[in-house]
Amino acid sequence: MEHRLVYLLNVGQRRLHRWSQARTAAGGVTAAQAGLLFFLGRNDGALMGEAAAALDLGAPGMSGLADRTERAGLIERRPDETDRRASRLWLTEAGRSARRRSKAGMKETNARLTEGFTAAEIDVVARWLTSLQTKFPAADEGEL
Repeated sequence: MEHRLVYLLNVGQRRLHRWSQARTAAGGVTAAQAGLLFFLGRNDGALMGEAAAALDLGAPGMSGLADRTERAGLIERRPDETDRRASRLWLTEAGRSARRRSKAGMKETNARLTEGFTAAEIDVVARWLTSLQTKFPAADEGEL
């Protein structure tokens, strides 16, 4: 059986993105913002570069995400005490609350994604998706 993996991956990603965006329009945070809130929940006060690395974002993407998330009142950006050119990101109370709501929503999403599959099947899918990060490194990490 020949699988059209690239096509299936793209269609699945677009559908999941549209579904997620519809939920965002109903008062949630974007998937990217949720990722930042989850990271800061474990690393409050992290440097922007650390957050960018954790979220697999370049500097311009991270800057835009931080701007949007700060305008939403979910994070606060402060200069680093030792290097005033660097910024650290801190969760606000609204950000902590949005993180809790996003975490609950993520559990629902993960349950929906794994519905109808065994734990062993999901382990294989997770291993395959994780392998994409090393098979196809970011442009600044290696060959194109």
